[in-house]
Amino acid sequence: MKDTFYITTPIYYVNDKPHIGHAYTTILADVLARFYRNMNRDTFFLTGLDEHGQKVKQAAAERGVETQQHCDEMVPRFTDLWTKLHISNDDFIRTTEIRHKEVVRNILQTVMNNGDIYKAEYEGLYSVSEERFITDKEAESGDFQDIKKLKEKNYFFKMSKYQQTLVDHIEANPKFIQPEHRKNEILGFLRQPLNDLCISRPKTRLNWGIELPFDSHYVTYVWFDALINYITSPGFGTNESSFNKWWPASYHLIGKDILTTHTVYWPTILMSARIDLPKSIFAHGWWLMADSKMSKSQGNVINPMDLIDDYGVDPVRYYLMREMVLGQDANFTMESFIKRYNSDLANDFGNLLSRVSTLIKKNYDGKIPEPGDLNESENKIKDAGLILISNLGNKIEEMKINETIEDVMQYIRSVNKYMEKHAPWKLVKEDKESAGRILYTAAEALRISAVLLSPVMPKRTSVLIDALNASDALLQWGGLTPGNHLRDHHPLFPRIKI
Repeated sequence: MKDTFYITTPIYYVNDKPHIGHAYTTILADVLARFYRNMNRDTFFLTGLDEHGQKVKQAAAERGVETQQHCDEMVPRFTDLWTKLHISNDDFIRTTEIRHKEVVRNILQTVMNNGDIYKAEYEGLYSVSEERFITDKEAESGDFQDIKKLKEKNYFFKMSKYQQTLVDHIEANPKFIQPEHRKNEILGFLRQPLNDLCISRPKTRLNWGIELPFDSHYVTYVWFDALINYITSPGFGTNESSFNKWWPASYHLIGKDILTTHTVYWPTILMSARIDLPKSIFAHGWWLMADSKMSKSQGNVINPMDLIDDYGVDPVRYYLMREMVLGQDANFTMESFIKRYNSDLANDFGNLLSRVSTLIKKNYDGKIPEPGDLNESENKIKDAGLILISNLGNKIEEMKINETIEDVMQYIRSVNKYMEKHAPWKLVKEDKESAGRILYTAAEALRISAVLLSPVMPKRTSVLIDALNASDALLQWGGLTPGNHLRDHHPLFPRIKI
């Protein structure tokens, strides 16, 4: 198995400002990338923007600006938010970049040379918002409001040629589509005849896109163009050693609404181009408000900037990662956010740091006390911490981030109970050495917890580790140095008053 880890988000459309759905997927990718870096895996994290297609052109027209100008002006909305959210991406790709256009044309020509593209006249129903032809059955579903009848000549990709090969691959690689119910959904879809994919748009109808290398009268279908970003960034066709290092991708993170494009269109394109398929495509659920999907049309989209400005970045990251079971939908309410913040972060995590640091400053001149010989109670805390560390890799491999977080919080709660039971604030008056051992144990457990949670809350945990004067992110027991002075810090998680 490769010791590298390559993770991608979808590339987001530039026709609107980012919302909580964009923020969630990008934070999720960031958290996974940080976990793998902490486990010493060489990691590459890609995100970016999809800047072609009819919807982008329309958005620019509505604003009365040139399409490229529109894209350029929309980019900072995303990049500024990613900076604010502490996103640690290694590359940010835009589909209007020359490096990407060249790779798209390269793949198109390869697929054409392999005999998998043909030209034909097609008459059918076209969805403007989805930017694709739809079937009669899809039209009858009521999910498409902007349908028109269209007849035109276009280029088609022989997607149907690879249908059985794709089914065989999915069945032979159980983790290729995750979670399981999404895999079953796609296998059900592939039991029906698979149509070929229209991969061009005539310039007379749409001129905002990448020109076909074999016919200058057409541009590429936006999805064919967009999906290729995943191989452009690691260096396909331009840097062979880099591409071989990172590809195939470990995970494409996607929302469940773009499942078919990523698990049918994308793998069949790669098959035709003779490129290995990604290891796994993981479709997470939606954030809901009052059990309905957050969407601009319903007016219930939460701007993550508002939450961040009011409560801080790390608490928002924590909430989003803790509340959603990957693969399922999750409900957002301000009540649940405040409850989670106060119970987990203010009462359990922040309070433990406050108690430990206050007692050490008051009774040990602000210096980390000697641990001495740990007794049974301390060894229980130490062993539980070591078990947490040893289980980390498996939990993350299984994409159980919410469980990983809860395991750490349970550990923090057990340390709080340990403090309550042994009451070092009383013990210090008669047995300073034993009280010091208790405080060292609690502080070291707190440090380990902070390192384990650092992918989720990178800034607040770094404040905690700095407050304990621990210079490294050691994932084993004994990272605190007795005699080191504690450093002053602001309250880690001030309680939110309702």
